[in-house]
Amino acid sequence: MVVLRGVRSAYCRGVTATEVAPEAAPQARAPWVGLVGGLLLVVVSMTLPRLLDWQVYARADPEEHGTVEPLHGFWDPQWFGPGTVPALLLAVAGVVWGPRLAARLPWRGLLLTTYAVGLAWMLSLALTDGRDGVSHVLANPYEYFDTALATDDVPAALREYVERIPRDHPDNWPTHVAGHPPGALLVFVAMVRLGLDTTWTAGLAVTVLAALAAPLVLVTLRALDAEAAARRAAPFLALSPAAIFMCVSADGMFAAFAAGGLAALALAATARRRGRSSAVLLGWSVLAGLVLGWCVMSSYGLPLLGLLALAVLLAARGSWWPLPVAAAAALAVVVSFVPFGYSWFEAYPVLKDRYWDGLASDRPGTYWTWGNLGALLLSGGPLLAAGVATVLVLLWQRRRTASALHPALVLPLAALLTVLVATASQMSRAEVERIWLPFIPWLTVSVAVLPPRWRAWGLGLQVLAALVVETLLYTSW
Repeated sequence: MVVLRGVRSAYCRGVTATEVAPEAAPQARAPWVGLVGGLLLVVVSMTLPRLLDWQVYARADPEEHGTVEPLHGFWDPQWFGPGTVPALLLAVAGVVWGPRLAARLPWRGLLLTTYAVGLAWMLSLALTDGRDGVSHVLANPYEYFDTALATDDVPAALREYVERIPRDHPDNWPTHVAGHPPGALLVFVAMVRLGLDTTWTAGLAVTVLAALAAPLVLVTLRALDAEAAARRAAPFLALSPAAIFMCVSADGMFAAFAAGGLAALALAATARRRGRSSAVLLGWSVLAGLVLGWCVMSSYGLPLLGLLALAVLLAARGSWWPLPVAAAAALAVVVSFVPFGYSWFEAYPVLKDRYWDGLASDRPGTYWTWGNLGALLLSGGPLLAAGVATVLVLLWQRRRTASALHPALVLPLAALLTVLVATASQMSRAEVERIWLPFIPWLTVSVAVLPPRWRAWGLGLQVLAALVVETLLYTSW
């Protein structure tokens, strides 16, 4: 209560993002500790299985290719492709001009630029493998697209959905369809019916949607009175190494849906302060619930977005009133599938049985519980470790002050707790470089509290990490 009272009084005086900037804080070692620790974690997670001859089954066919744990991929250098030059040009231009543009552009211009650069970055990285870089994921028979092409009766598919999850069913769903609620499949069914009926066109549509995640995170931060932090984070969100996996991965779409739901929740929580009408407040709350409810119907892991939703409300000066409306709307989405024969609560235990009947049972928890975090840093980039370490130190230093609830601190902390809960659940053994994409943008916000010199060269580190991974590895997603 003391902290919340302090928040209210401090916001009346005008708490800004500059009050959480670390330049004057005695914690200069935190970014170094985080970065070095993160890099060591990546190195150990990549080398330990080989040093110990430990089969951790990052892939189902570990002997077929030179696997590269902890990623679901293998060594396959592609030194040059159609996207190589555009990717290099974007990387150089982003490092040289990105931070200055982010600081000076009008707000709408910043949102449009972040979206355009992020989309171009995703596509250029994908196209380093040629046209297949956009289409090969959806062409995999374990993915959703073949099933979407074959689905001509949606109500029948929903009625059969749960019974076709088990591996021993004679007509079981492919791996990704069985491993997700039907919302994910229905998005691809909608694409097919809209004429996006090739893996190339559907892959482009997925990428166009996924690129919305970055500007929607910026919208959330600005709604929470953290525009300065949003501007500092913008180049890192647009040029994130996660673009490798965001492009054409369905989880990239989920990341955009999640960011949209949280942005609507932030607008709802701050609407009264901005003088909006009650109808507008209610509308944003309902929209937030509907979008986040669809996230729950797209991935069994996305109920964990509840932690980020609570963080948004906490950062909104303790404005909790949108919570019951959004929660009711989200629940309405989940329950709306029941009359068609699908129940999330009935399906999840069946999915757990299939999960443990498959490759997950061969993946040792003694490795993947922490190996997942190595995969996270390969996906989101090593600078996330420096940012998160700085966030943790600042939160400790300011634990009894209003600035401890600043969005640039609270949102990355919530994202960190989310991935820790996910890995502790043991339902995330490997493949988290794509599964955790909805959480990576919120972890990336942590770079906004790094010192200016760290952000100056840290952006170069991030784009270099992306180029190295994309050039040297076949990443499966």
